[in-house]
This record gives sequence, structure tokens and C-alpha cells, in this order.
Amino acid sequence: MAKPLPNYVAGEWRVATATVPNVNPSNTDDVINEHCFATVGDTRAAVEAARSAFPDWARTTPQQRHDVLRRASDEIFARRDELGRLLAREEGKTLPEGVGEVGRAGQIFDFFAGETLRLTGEKLPSVRPGVDVEITREPLGVIGVITPWNFPIAIPAWKIAPALCYGNTVVFKPATLVPGCAWELTDILVRAGLPEGVLNLVVGRGSEVGETLLTDPGVDAVTFTGSVDTGGRVATACAARRAKFQLEMGGKNPLVVLDDADLDTAVECAVNGAFFSTGQRCTASSRLVVTEGIHDRFVEAVTRRLEGLVVDDALKDGTHIGPVVDESQLAQDLDYLRIGTEEGAVLHFGGEQLARATPGHYLQPALFTETTSAMRINREEIFGPVASVIRVADYDEALHVANDTSFGLSSGICTTSLKHANHYRRNAEAGMVMVNLPTAGVDYHVPFGGRKGSSYGPREQGRYAAEFYTTVKTAYVA
Repeated sequence: MAKPLPNYVAGEWRVATATVPNVNPSNTDDVINEHCFATVGDTRAAVEAARSAFPDWARTTPQQRHDVLRRASDEIFARRDELGRLLAREEGKTLPEGVGEVGRAGQIFDFFAGETLRLTGEKLPSVRPGVDVEITREPLGVIGVITPWNFPIAIPAWKIAPALCYGNTVVFKPATLVPGCAWELTDILVRAGLPEGVLNLVVGRGSEVGETLLTDPGVDAVTFTGSVDTGGRVATACAARRAKFQLEMGGKNPLVVLDDADLDTAVECAVNGAFFSTGQRCTASSRLVVTEGIHDRFVEAVTRRLEGLVVDDALKDGTHIGPVVDESQLAQDLDYLRIGTEEGAVLHFGGEQLARATPGHYLQPALFTETTSAMRINREEIFGPVASVIRVADYDEALHVANDTSFGLSSGICTTSLKHANHYRRNAEAGMVMVNLPTAGVDYHVPFGGRKGSSYGPREQGRYAAEFYTTVKTAYVA
């Protein structure tokens, strides 16, 4: 095996004794490579380097920042197939999904390359004679970027690209399950021309690297995507020292299917949203809220569709659903299947652990029926290929059940009624609403985020990213 891939701190690739293996969940005998584990000392050095690099980077011209981000975008697009294969191999989503995610990362860097040239401000007359007022946005400083394993290049892209666009420096901690894409993205940005210290990569444990980013006074802000429990710890630590923070956490997203819905559209929305990417998306539609008149036909049609899905190696042609990301996540999924059955839900389809040609974490998509909104399987995020059907009488009950959750990320409805579609858009308690579309799948140029327990702080992506990565200054000139 090749030498372990190093961390990147203060413009240098740093090796370490401790390493973490990057294991293919489609074939656990396949160790893709080893990555060096960063220490607390490495992380503090990375923060210090980012702190030192900040003044010069903050004062670069928009053209300089544009050129770096654009070169990174160009290389990501040029290597889409190669990087997509790495992503599918280390995370387990299918090869087409992996290639698509890499393309999304390229689009994000391209978008924020353009945003560097579109920075705006305001000049207003004061209420006092002879005084002008200028309102500008300035970078925050050092940004701690903590990302999850389920989108190993897109989520880092939509955090790092705006941070750099607006003149901040970055210390980047990816999930240890997917260090390969993080390393490649860092290498691309370094070769695109980032000065040393502007971007630092530290692969390591949350209890060491993550905790250091939360508590180091040199970190001005933390952007985090991950679990609700960890998000709470991020909030507590940052609030204690008055650092800015942004949280994207879980979802328990509903897809409402009304009697008047087009059945084919509803089935495609449900299966795509609930089960593709192995259900490992915070926007997955894990609650299928279906009215009485279409319920039986919908369940039958979804079942037929699930029967035709191929669960296999993520790199194989024809695979629809790859493996669960690792043994721990598989155990959690299986535990929730047990919990649902014990609660009285009917495991209508699937839920079997599967054997394939290579040893991997394969799970047959699972569909529960005869469930209620009070069941744990409808209250807690499972984060796997598991969905529940909740039968309701009519639209009013469907809306109530859809909103009956502590989460509020994405919410969908399938209907041909303009009245119900418009009412749902206005009254769904979620940051994003989909009409006749899967709850998962969003654009890169518009805001992303939720309400209630799903999100905290300014939205991510698009022009709205400036609200987190910059601070407003008001200057008076006489």
C-alpha cells in the first residue's frame, strides 16, 4: 500500500504515526488507502497558520480569489469521473451518484468564483446634513469547517468555497470515514494557487480535532453539518466564547401523497427521495404521508418499484442502491427495523441484510406500513434505506402529520390540486418545500437549510451564504 496521505497544515503536508484506513463499504477487504490522523497539536498549528494568513488573504483582490476558485472548479470538472469513482468507492453511493456529486462541487466553486466579482455594498445619505453612510461586508476571519460523511465532496465545497470567496481562511475537518475526497479537494485548491495557511486539512477524531476547533479562540466561526447531538455540543461550545456558528443537522422529512396525485409521479418521488443514496441524506423522505383513497394503490406500486431495485457494489453497472456506509450505521438501521416491528408497524417489504459477491454492508430497502406519527421510527432520524407509510384521512390531517415533527428541513407534496399545492407551500413547517418532486435534491445557487431542530443560523449556498461568512460594517463619513 502507498504511504499514508498526510494532513495539510501551514503550507506543508504533514505525516503522522497514527493513521485511519479508508475502507470500501462495498468490499470491506478493499482498503483504498490510509490517512494520517491529525493531533490536537496539528489542529492548533493549523488554526495559528490560518490566523496568520488571514490579513493578507482578506485583502486580496476579487480577481485573485476568483482565479483560484475558478481553477479549482475547472480541475474538479475535468476529473469528474475519476473523483466520482473515488467517492463511490469510499462512501458507497452508486457511481452515477458519485459522479453527479463531484459535478455539483464543481458548480459550487464556479458559482462562488463569480460571486467574488459581485460583492456589493450600499451608500446612503445620513439623516444628518453633510454625512454619508457606507455599508460593506467584510470577512469574519478563521472558519472551522466540520463536514459529514454522506456528501464527502459537495458539502465541503459548499462550505469552503464561500469561506474563501469572501476572504476568510479555513481549517477543514472532514469525517474520518471519507478522507479521500477531502484530501483530493485540498490538493486541488492548493495547486489552484491558495497561499500557505489559507486552507488547512486536519483529519482526526471529533474528540480531539473537532473539540479543538470549537474551543480555540483563534477560530472565529464554525460551520457544521452532522448529527443533532453533536450540533448541540457545537452550539454550546461556540456560544460560550461568543464565536459565530452555523448548524445543519437532521431531518425527518414528510412526503404527502394526496388522492388526486399522479401515481407514477408520487411513486418516483417517494422511491427516489427515500431510498436513493441508500437513504443516507438529511433531506430523505422517510415519512410517506398518504391519504386513504390512494393509500393501497400507492403502497402496491412502491412495493413493485422496490422489488426491481438492484442493491449491490456501488461501482457495478446497474446498481440502484449501494451499501450502508459502515458497520455502525448498518447496526443502527437494523436496530430501528426491530424497534418499528416492536412498536406494531408492519414491515411490508425488505429490511433484510444481503450477501453479495464481495463482503459489504448491504441492506435491502425497507418499507413500513400501518404506522403512526407517535412511533419512534417516525420521530427519530434513521439515516438509512428505511421509510414509513402513515395513512391519513384527508389533506388537513396530512398537513398536521407532516408538521408533527421536531425537524423542519424539507417537506414535499404530490398533488394535481393547485389549491392544495399552494396551501402546503405556505403552511409546511420546513425550510424547503417540494411540489411533485422528491424531498431530496436541491440546486446549488439557492439557499439551503431548515427550521426547528434541523438547522440553526444563516442559510447555506447561493448568495445567502454571505450572511454567515461575512460581517456587516457601517461607516460614517463627514
